[in-house]
Amino acid sequence: MRAPAVACTRCQAPVHGDYLNVGHFLACPSCEAMIRVQVFPALTRPSLPSVATPVLVEGESSCFYHPHKRAEVACESCVRLLCGLCDVEVGDKHRCPACLSSAGRKQDVIEKSRTLYDGIALALATFPLLLWPFTIITAPAALYLTVRHWRTPLSIFPRTKIRFVIAFLLAGAQVAGWCYLAYQLFSNLGTVRRLN
Repeated sequence: MRAPAVACTRCQAPVHGDYLNVGHFLACPSCEAMIRVQVFPALTRPSLPSVATPVLVEGESSCFYHPHKRAEVACESCVRLLCGLCDVEVGDKHRCPACLSSAGRKQDVIEKSRTLYDGIALALATFPLLLWPFTIITAPAALYLTVRHWRTPLSIFPRTKIRFVIAFLLAGAQVAGWCYLAYQLFSNLGTVRRLN
């Protein structure tokens, strides 16, 4: 790995490669300030091409963005041929600069799916109504999912929290029903005992 030119924001001392992309804060080796360094993968790539290889043979595939440079890989989104300069690795996939910049708007490269906890909570609150004894287990589970994942991003596409609200109200009514049933059962047992 080549040594990146990254410095501490407080003392401007160089930061070593052990500090890059670790995911948590570490103390600067010089000033002990807590720092977290996130860099693009291209900065730590073992061999970053400074110049793409030129096309040497007539008819050889060339880069979509640099017609005089030899293609090394195809973009996995749009299938454009890319030279070493244009290839951007995201995870284990190769992307061109255009697909990578549009990924922020379309969310197709960075994140393809999310767990829809609001739908799960709603299903836990509604489906067991057909077999009502199961609501003693599913209603608290629906309440837990609603409270636990209220702030979790819902979907890649815009969605409202109406499913969470409905699930919370239904599950709350089910728990209240079970509490009322338990109260009635125990109060009737007490009346029976007093009569005997």
